[in-house]
Amino acid sequence: MLHKKIGTVFFCLILAICLVWAQQPGEISYHDDPAFPEGPRGDLIRSLIDTINTGGPARIQHFLEEKCTESFRNFAPMEQHLQVFRQFFWRTGGVEFHSIRTYKPERPQDTVVILQDRNYGSWQAFVLGFSADNIPLISRIAFSTARTPTDIEEPALDETGLIREIKSFLDRICEKNIFSGTVLVAKGDNILLTRANGEASKRFHAPNNIDTKFNLGSMNKMFTSTAIVQLAEKGILSLQDPISKYIDESWLPKDVTSNITIHHLLTHTSGLGSYFNDTYNKTSRQQFIELDDYKPLIKDDRPAFEPGERFLYSNTGMFLLGVVIEKATGENYYTYIRNHITGPAGMENTDCYRMDYPVENLAIGYSPDPGNPWGWQNNIYKHVLRGGPAGGGFSTVKDLFRFARALVEGKLVSQESLKILWTDQAGSNYGCGFSVETGAAGKVVGHGGGFPGISSNLDIFLDKDFMVAVMSNIDGGAIPVSGKIQQLIGRLK
Repeated sequence: MLHKKIGTVFFCLILAICLVWAQQPGEISYHDDPAFPEGPRGDLIRSLIDTINTGGPARIQHFLEEKCTESFRNFAPMEQHLQVFRQFFWRTGGVEFHSIRTYKPERPQDTVVILQDRNYGSWQAFVLGFSADNIPLISRIAFSTARTPTDIEEPALDETGLIREIKSFLDRICEKNIFSGTVLVAKGDNILLTRANGEASKRFHAPNNIDTKFNLGSMNKMFTSTAIVQLAEKGILSLQDPISKYIDESWLPKDVTSNITIHHLLTHTSGLGSYFNDTYNKTSRQQFIELDDYKPLIKDDRPAFEPGERFLYSNTGMFLLGVVIEKATGENYYTYIRNHITGPAGMENTDCYRMDYPVENLAIGYSPDPGNPWGWQNNIYKHVLRGGPAGGGFSTVKDLFRFARALVEGKLVSQESLKILWTDQAGSNYGCGFSVETGAAGKVVGHGGGFPGISSNLDIFLDKDFMVAVMSNIDGGAIPVSGKIQQLIGRLK
């Protein structure tokens, strides 16, 4: 979830900070109390719910000015705060209070409010902080998905019941027309269901179909990381190599690269940040086609901490792995991925297609925009012209299924290398280029991707042998769908 974003580029970064899990790694249990809180904090929670459910900018601004601390308001420009609130309402259709959640071990700094959304019937959370004043104000708000409340008893499902529940859920959201994209659910080698809905082009009212190509967002990181591990298997590089061995000073100073290893880049522990910066925003997208073109965006990046010290999601770090691939192999990055990842996996409709080429059956991304007569804004001028090692390529749900099967069957890397890719490396539910979670559905690996008009996700259920791919061309469109299906799979007996 940390990597699924909406709004402008800066808005994406803000939301990445705001989106947190309602349950953190290592917490062994939680309890839900359905009693609505009394007193000033209860009044603030009720006001927040009412404000979210109106979806109106005037009401949201009044709430932020009257019910929140100055430091929270100054965390971002008012328009970006408004976008976060409006997007949450647009995605959920509003929420209803269910409970207050507590944890063992305790999290005294957080008040976690559990809610059910109206669009999907899924569980959401407000993770709140309050000021210490006699009359408190809200000092922190984070929107999050949530796990099923402890007072909700959900019957176990067999495989037939699971597919029936998923179909019913997809029917409902497609009838409401709140989902634009494609869905594929498979078990082992068998595709159990597919669904397409919405429009690939709102300008021409071209419908999505199951073979429509959607932007992957950050999901390209899986391809890049798999390629790096392939090269390590062949002895062409070592994960412990300092990146100074492959990345010269036209990218970053040697005193930076000599302290960062390939493993640091794979695990987002390098301390480097993101190349979606001021320079990117002020530069024509036509300037960024090949990897070397990105040097002006990366040359001033510096680690925020000593490499290896902690986890910090880094687009720059993953991008530099592409540079490592080019230097280690002598091949163009895009050619290497086609020859060694997508080609062997049979992914015929996956590539970093250029947006200035007329690629067939390719979806355009859209963000809600109530400020214009059409109600939407496309993302053509916000995103890269051509994706790369950190994200921005295109694929289909069928190709993601093929990728998942190729991985599980050992066609791309060995089972030992899969353990490296799929082991949480820094206690942040992240391995090497793959998210890693364990819950009611067992161990789930994959990756999500998000940007304005981009929302995609791949879940590989290792313990249950299921695979779910969801791709959408609207902000946050895949998040609630993949989350709901994961919840249903967790009920399999």
